[in-house]
Amino acid sequence: MIAFLFWPLLACLILTGMHTYLGIHVIRRGVIFVDLALAQLAALGSTIALLFGYDLHDPATYFFSLGMTFVGAGFFAVSRQRHEVIPQEAIIGVTYAVSAAAALIALDQAPGGAEHIRSLLVGNILTVSSAEVIKTALLYLGVGLAHYLYRKPMIALSFDFEGAVSLAYRVRAWDFFFYVTFGLVVTSSVALGGVLLVFSYLIVPALLSLLFSEKILHRMAIGWGIGLLASLLGLYGSVLWDAPTGASIVCAFGFIFFLTIITQWLRKAALN
Repeated sequence: MIAFLFWPLLACLILTGMHTYLGIHVIRRGVIFVDLALAQLAALGSTIALLFGYDLHDPATYFFSLGMTFVGAGFFAVSRQRHEVIPQEAIIGVTYAVSAAAALIALDQAPGGAEHIRSLLVGNILTVSSAEVIKTALLYLGVGLAHYLYRKPMIALSFDFEGAVSLAYRVRAWDFFFYVTFGLVVTSSVALGGVLLVFSYLIVPALLSLLFSEKILHRMAIGWGIGLLASLLGLYGSVLWDAPTGASIVCAFGFIFFLTIITQWLRKAALN
């Protein structure tokens, strides 16, 4: 049993490591649903590839997905304004809705559309191969290294936008870099675990870490712990009840999220 779960658990840990870091940036930027939007664009790309006759696991399908996320990255980079008339989160929401609707229309014409929708939403991380995990780990390592090398503009644009502007950073260029690397991560993540699982790994650990610390390194460590716990609970529940793995992990994240929020509320109520 332990050997059977080794690669799925390792995949979950890799997702936790990268997505917690990106989630901290996303929450600070106030674009919570950008992950869902880019994930849905990646899903739309794979759906278009399906219509062209490519298999879901064909390399061409990956590049269709990646191309769509790059389009979204460019659009989100351009749409960020210093003095917003339309909030960027609203633009991201519209992008998500339109890309989801377009994917549904395309899937209506594709054979096995219902199964494809299920795969896009919750994936099947329990059957992930060692090659997929290693490839994803190498990609994330490259993205992580790039963000470390350019950490100053990345942190400035997420945590001190006005300061970044005053320092004459090329805001749109660096935003495009952020969203392109984010899109690279999301495209691979969706292929592993589906849209809902990717969103959970991105938002829940980073969001809950805010309750305990404001420092980035502390938040990352806390987020990694939350991601590890949710992964273990979800995988165990999936095997125990023969439930879909991705959905089980998402529910585990939900359980941890609501339990933490309620515990914090009760603690504050007791102190008052």
